[in-house]
Amino acid sequence: MRIHEVRTRRSADDFPRQEHLAFKIAEVAADPVDVPADTAAMVINRVIDNAAVSAASALRRPVAVARAQALAHPALSSGAKVFGVAGDFEPEWAAWANGVAVRELDFHDTFLAAEYSHPGDNIPPLVAVGQHLGIGGAQLIRGLATAYEIQINLAKGMCLHEHKIDHVAHLGPSVAAGLGTMLGLDAETIYSAVGQALHLTTATRQSRKGLISSWKAFAPAWAGKVGIEAVDRAMRGEGAPAPIWEGEDGVIAWLLSGPEHTYYVPLPEPGEPKRAILDSFTKEHSAEYQSQALIDLARRLRTRIADLGQVATIVLHTSHHTHFVIGTGSNDPQKFDPDASRETLDHSVMYIFAVALQDGTWHHERSYAPERAHRPDTVALWQKISTREDPYWTRRYHSTDPAEKAFGGRAEITLRSGAVIVDEVAVADAHPLGARPFERQQYIAKFLGLSEGVLGNAEQQRFLTVVEDLSGLRAGGLGALNVEIDPAVLDKAPSIPPGIFGRPSEDP
Repeated sequence: MRIHEVRTRRSADDFPRQEHLAFKIAEVAADPVDVPADTAAMVINRVIDNAAVSAASALRRPVAVARAQALAHPALSSGAKVFGVAGDFEPEWAAWANGVAVRELDFHDTFLAAEYSHPGDNIPPLVAVGQHLGIGGAQLIRGLATAYEIQINLAKGMCLHEHKIDHVAHLGPSVAAGLGTMLGLDAETIYSAVGQALHLTTATRQSRKGLISSWKAFAPAWAGKVGIEAVDRAMRGEGAPAPIWEGEDGVIAWLLSGPEHTYYVPLPEPGEPKRAILDSFTKEHSAEYQSQALIDLARRLRTRIADLGQVATIVLHTSHHTHFVIGTGSNDPQKFDPDASRETLDHSVMYIFAVALQDGTWHHERSYAPERAHRPDTVALWQKISTREDPYWTRRYHSTDPAEKAFGGRAEITLRSGAVIVDEVAVADAHPLGARPFERQQYIAKFLGLSEGVLGNAEQQRFLTVVEDLSGLRAGGLGALNVEIDPAVLDKAPSIPPGIFGRPSEDP
C-alpha cells in the first residue's frame, strides 16, 4: 500500500490533477489487476448477506416506501431488478429501493477505523447498473472489490464524524469508483465521477443523532443513487469540482479539519490486488456494530447473575466512539426513552445490553418491539446502565494491527450486596477473530433464517445456487441475483399513500 498525504491546496498552487486524491482513486479503479480468490469469495459472502437482511426488512415501512418509488420508474427496455419484485426498473431507482432494504435493519457488514462504514452499501448500486447494462458476474466482482477498497481505505485515513459529517461521504466516491472498474472506464472519467459523487453526498450526522428517523436507512441509498448518476454524467463528458478534497473551498478546508491538517490515506500500488474487503466484518445481531461484542458479553454474563433485580449499577468501559455515539457520552435522553424509534434504540447500547442480559439473545424484530421496550423490569435495568470511555479500548479501537483492533469493552456489574461481577470481550463472536467466526456456512444460515417465511424454499435454493457461482454468471445474467417474493407476502407490508411519482397526470 502507498500512503498518500492529502491536504488543502491554494488555487494558485501548482497542484497537477494526477496528484489529486480523486485522481489517485480513479487510477486504482482503472487498474486491471486480477481479483484474488479470497476477495472474490468474500464478495459472494456479502451478496448473500445483503440478500438475507433485505428479505428480513421486505415488509418494513421504509422499505415499502422506497419500493413504491422504484416501481413508479419502470425501464423502457432492459432494466434493473427491485428486490422481491418481478419486472425491470430504472437502475438508479432499483439501487435506491434495494439500498434501503439492505440498510433498514442495521444488520449487514461494517468496517470501523478513523471513520465508520457499511461497505455492503456499495452492492445495490453496482448490481443494479450491472443488471441494466448486461454485465457479467466476474465484472461485478471486480467492481465490488474496488468499491470496498476505496470506502474502507477512506475510512482508515479520513475521519468524518468528528466534524459531524455523515459516513456516506465516503460511500459516494466508492460507488463511483466501483462502477468505473465494473464498466472498464478510463481514469479521467472515473476522476470526474468521484468528484461529483463526493460533492453531492456530504451531509451532517444529524441523521444519527437524538431521535433517529427512518432516513438513516435512506441516506446510504441516496449516496448509491447519486453515485450512479455521477458516473452517467461523467461518461457523457461532464467534469466535477476539483480538487474536491484539497481545494481552498473544498471538503478538507471547510467540512473537515481545515487547511492546516494533513490526512494520510492508504491506497493500493499499481498492480497490487484489492483485498480491503477482508478487513471488514458482518453482524450476527441486528444492532449498531459497536454493540455486537457487548451483546455477546451480556449473553455470557447473564448466567452469573441469579437475580437481575439485584443489580445496582452496570458500567460499560469502552472506546471513545462507542461511549459518544451509542453510549451515555452522546448525552441523548432519547437513548433511555421506551417510546424512542427503533433506529434510536439500535443506537442505545444501554437498551441493547439490558435486553440481551435479560433475554440471552437478540432478534431483529422482537428485541425492538414497543412492548419489549416498555417492560417495567427492562426500563428499570436500562436506567442503571452507563458507559465510560477507557483509553485502553480507545487505543485498541484505533489500532492498525488486525490482531489487536477491537470493538468491545469491559462490564462492571455491581449488585445490591456490594459484590462486583466483571467480564470483558474484545471482539464479537462472529468477528474473524471471535469465538464463532462467520464463514460461508454462517452467511448461508443467516440468509435461510432471515428469509424464512418471506421466500419459498425453492427460491432460497435457486438464489444460493446462482450466487455461489457468481463469477461464472455470463453477461446479462445478473438478473438471476434477484429473488421474487410471493405478492401475497408483499401485500402484508404497510399501505403506502401516493406521492409525486407514479401519479397519473391531470389536465388543468
